[in-house]
Amino acid sequence: MIEFDSVTKVYPDGTTAIEDISFTVEEGTTTVLVGPSGCGKTTTMRLVNRLEEPTDGAVYFDGENTRSVDEIELRRNIGYVIQEIGLFDHMTVGENIATVPELKGWDEARIDDRIDELLELMALPREFRDQYPTELSGGQRQRVGVARALAADPDVLLMDEPFGALDPITRDDLQDEFLAIQDRINTTIIFVTHSINEALKMGDKIAIFDVGEIVQYDTPHEILANPATEFVEDFIGENRLLKQLSITPVSDVMDPVEAHADQFDDVGGTAAAADGGERLSDPPSPSTDLRSSFITLLEADRSMSPVVEDGEVVGVITESGIRSHFRDGTEGA
Repeated sequence: MIEFDSVTKVYPDGTTAIEDISFTVEEGTTTVLVGPSGCGKTTTMRLVNRLEEPTDGAVYFDGENTRSVDEIELRRNIGYVIQEIGLFDHMTVGENIATVPELKGWDEARIDDRIDELLELMALPREFRDQYPTELSGGQRQRVGVARALAADPDVLLMDEPFGALDPITRDDLQDEFLAIQDRINTTIIFVTHSINEALKMGDKIAIFDVGEIVQYDTPHEILANPATEFVEDFIGENRLLKQLSITPVSDVMDPVEAHADQFDDVGGTAAAADGGERLSDPPSPSTDLRSSFITLLEADRSMSPVVEDGEVVGVITESGIRSHFRDGTEGA
């Protein structure tokens, strides 16, 4: 757990970066710091690994004030990923990933196993370990950067605009991959971005910054349903309902199979197209977002669809169920 307790940061020139900030990052969750340029979000993140020091207040890591911990040892236990990636071009991919484990004194066999494990986790071919960063694409280099940050199995991972320099398609793909990875590694993550859409997608909790202060700290769903201030509402932008649909998985609103047992004969559709629409060739899974699922229903002129996982029907999604789920709490969205 990471706790910010009444933290203020004032630079020598008198500029106040953040003032009296307090919030808690729970273990195993992803907290996204988001806001316009110059609002203090990156400064806040850099306080965790002591690249910045608080002027007042304290940052606690598992109950211990970080200022009482040797800063070098602290940083070796905290992974750090930046937009520019920062790989060493004169070192191979494997050597880059091995940097921190070598500093921590791991033996060669353990390091080799860890490199292979992380390449597999990042969906990178094993032969990449002998290539150099300049031989890789931007998306591949970013994956290596994440692998290097995870190499020594850190308790905390700091990510500063990690996908900001990538094209939209690669960025979206890496976001999806990283969400899947987080389900497996269960690391505590602080993630900085200027994009509210990325924050909504990536975060378990989101801290929205105005100049030097946090104006709302809550779950993505609560922020969309109940913006705390006019600034938050403006920062979220229009189409809040569509944003809600984009971050809500089908599993949140699907009915049990038994409720529609007479409707479905297989995963592809319904018996005699009971709701009058086409059969679906690619029905949603429990993790599919509701926006995609709703569009699929509309395009197929269907009012319902089976929800499929590993070839088995595990539930049913209906147009009326989606509408009912969002009818409350999104007035005016």
